[in-house]
Amino acid sequence: MPRRYPPALVVLHWLAAFLVLGSLLGGTFNMAEVPYTDPGKVATLRMHMIVGGLILLVMLMRLVVRARKAVPAAVPGPGWQVAAARAVHLGLYAVTIGMAVSGVALALASGLPGMVFGGAPLPESFDLFAPRAVHGALASVLFVLVIVHVLAAFWHAGVKGDGILSRMWFGR
Repeated sequence: MPRRYPPALVVLHWLAAFLVLGSLLGGTFNMAEVPYTDPGKVATLRMHMIVGGLILLVMLMRLVVRARKAVPAAVPGPGWQVAAARAVHLGLYAVTIGMAVSGVALALASGLPGMVFGGAPLPESFDLFAPRAVHGALASVLFVLVIVHVLAAFWHAGVKGDGILSRMWFGR
């Protein structure tokens, strides 16, 4: 059993982290603040769609690489901690992919590709479309999962000092 994750998974992990964090923050704070009448809204939506597509691609690549490569064993600890870590990791995969799928569903239901790539007018609100509620709810869940994941990593590094962070980095 390896002590570190394979380099491909390390790259995909940090790429996904960067893209997800940027998309969550941009979607929550930038897109929500830009009115639908603002011409900049289309550019913001275009970027959000492109990044969302990249996130889906990266997550699917992570699943493929993870299925084909040996990964480190779970960090030893009380059963509830091991179960919680597994649940958070599975949740990160599932909710991130669910966000991308609900984003695609919202784009298709609203005709968004024609709006951002073809110049069609935006609707008054995307809240009129059912996938928007799912996309928003999953964003809230993803925020919580990311915070728990980051806090757990810092706890392992700062309190336990077990070197867990080095597993998701390059080196021997």
